[in-house]
Amino acid sequence: AQHFVKRHVENIFEQKKMPELRYVSHISRNASRHPRLMHSHKDHTEIILICDGNSEFLIHNKKYPVKKGDLLIYNPGIIHDDVTGKDSELELYCAAIGNLDMKKTGNNTPIPENGLIPEKAPFIYHTEEREYDFFYNIFRLMFDMLRREETGAESVSAYLIEAMIVRVMSMIDRIEGVAVEPMENPSVIGMQIKEYIDEHYMEPLTLQSIGKELHISPYYLSHIFKDMSGYSPIQYLLRRRLGEAQNLLISTDLSITDIAGMVGFDTQSYFNAQFTKNVGIPPKKYRQNYLTKNEEES
Repeated sequence: AQHFVKRHVENIFEQKKMPELRYVSHISRNASRHPRLMHSHKDHTEIILICDGNSEFLIHNKKYPVKKGDLLIYNPGIIHDDVTGKDSELELYCAAIGNLDMKKTGNNTPIPENGLIPEKAPFIYHTEEREYDFFYNIFRLMFDMLRREETGAESVSAYLIEAMIVRVMSMIDRIEGVAVEPMENPSVIGMQIKEYIDEHYMEPLTLQSIGKELHISPYYLSHIFKDMSGYSPIQYLLRRRLGEAQNLLISTDLSITDIAGMVGFDTQSYFNAQFTKNVGIPPKKYRQNYLTKNEEES
């Protein structure tokens, strides 16, 4: 059999810029017991495919249930928290893509710099069986080739990630995602609290100091924020600090003492205790394990 290409292929990238694949990760169900806590990325988009299990993720300002077949897309700056553990283990693939300069969508909606989807687009899309197989096979091929350091792995992966992006763009308009609900007044206040913590998490914050800065009583502040996010402000602050510490542990050679101070902890001992309690292993072991665990578990 033979099939002809019936349509002219249009470039979906502005100025014909080539997207840059930064990394591909595979997280097994066992490894998901040590979750990535609250963090964001400044200059790249993440695409995540849930391959097995179910859990819930905090994305931006709300918790969402996730399950096998879900495709998650995080533009730069979207804070997300992987709420996994012994009772909610997941297997997933993740790809980070930079140098994105996407054209506007079909309805002329602009896309943020280094982003893949419009700002108000859903974060989660559930794939049908054939679409799931398409994404799964691309993720697995890229991951295996890069892990084995095969000749040409980077070039092949660069074209595969373009194919994945094209498929994502074609499905966005026709797959029902998890819509972001309109924010009512209490959530607007909640967002003000979130934005303040996100901007000042490295500083010594308390309910009283946040309330004073935003002219809200500590009790009302705590009530509104927990209704919006599922976390108390202090829990959110802790996870925000630990999530940024994880970023620094796996992307820099900074000492653990320096990292603890940079993200807002007074002492390394308290940082070590909170990290171990919330992630499941000490920060030193997390740093040692993270970059090699995919090979050990494949």
